[in-house]
Amino acid sequence: MGGRGRNPDLLSLALVALTLGLTVFGLVMIYSATRSFDLAARQGAWLCVSLCAFAVLTRINYVEFMRVNRLVYLVVLVLLIAVLIPHVGKVVNGARSWIPLGPLGNLQPSEIAKIGIIITLATLLRNASVFGRHEVVPALIHVCMPVFLILLQPDFGTAMVFFVVLFVMLFVGGTDIKWMIGLFVTGAASIPLVIRYVLRDYQRERLLVFLDPYSDPLRSGWNVIQSLVSVGSGRLFGKGLFGSTQGRLGFLPLHHNDFIFALVCEEFGFIGASMVLAAYGAILFIGLKIALSAKDEFGRCLAGGIVALYLAHVVINVGMVVGLMPVTGIPLPFISYGGSSLLTNWIGLSLLVNVYSNRTRLSFR
Repeated sequence: MGGRGRNPDLLSLALVALTLGLTVFGLVMIYSATRSFDLAARQGAWLCVSLCAFAVLTRINYVEFMRVNRLVYLVVLVLLIAVLIPHVGKVVNGARSWIPLGPLGNLQPSEIAKIGIIITLATLLRNASVFGRHEVVPALIHVCMPVFLILLQPDFGTAMVFFVVLFVMLFVGGTDIKWMIGLFVTGAASIPLVIRYVLRDYQRERLLVFLDPYSDPLRSGWNVIQSLVSVGSGRLFGKGLFGSTQGRLGFLPLHHNDFIFALVCEEFGFIGASMVLAAYGAILFIGLKIALSAKDEFGRCLAGGIVALYLAHVVINVGMVVGLMPVTGIPLPFISYGGSSLLTNWIGLSLLVNVYSNRTRLSFR
């Protein structure tokens, strides 16, 4: 291993400042949504854990993660299997996706798995590039194993994020466009089969009702309708912090995690929501610059995977809130309540900063 890391410059400092600002804003919004100091404090505790993980991981040259990629992949599979075991995994909203952690709440292995798969997939793509092996089929198998376990929970939204990350990382890794088109067509063709044979009834209803939420306004369409009311009632400048009525009166479900962006729109209006989206846009832009600045295949794929992860979450969550995408239970990065999601996003941030800080050309031995 060669190439000594540089100290972070203004670009990486801006990235950290933006994400820290969104995280603190998220703490405020969680309290506004729930008026529960306990939930906000629990999220604050996860923030402390996340900052510690960030501090440690930014001091380890990202190349070192290639050396433990098999162990990382094994840990991912073990966690995803463990959560399916009765009395180990906890069922919430019909999905067995959480492992109880006492005072800290619940750990969601599928969130941690996102980072693990990005690391191991980046290693696979780097090795394919170096040794001349074709990477599409091995990469697809690599991702399908954890996705299969996630679909058993069942969690279709998270499985969809994995395939977005796979597609982007293959593109960043220089995969031939013909294979990319083939992969996309195959994935699109398999969607009806997944809907018919893998998803449960309530999940199929969620996927279909977003086209016309008023076809079932009191059941499957309720969340979308109340979200749209919340978004629209904010108008240009919003009702002000703690001024939400949709959340406070209990009309908007999950307003502290999956639908927290609707609360942002209601309390801060179009202007405030636009500022939040602009912050995400800046984070994605900086992440893209970091990916382009990486001097090795592994770093480029690693950074590209993190950017794809953030992008998928923002697009799916915001699209869900405004009725342009089905309700899939995808959290908004850094803002939604959820310790596993927060920790995952901050680990991803540490990898981005790490790639940029070590952007001199590296040698592998």
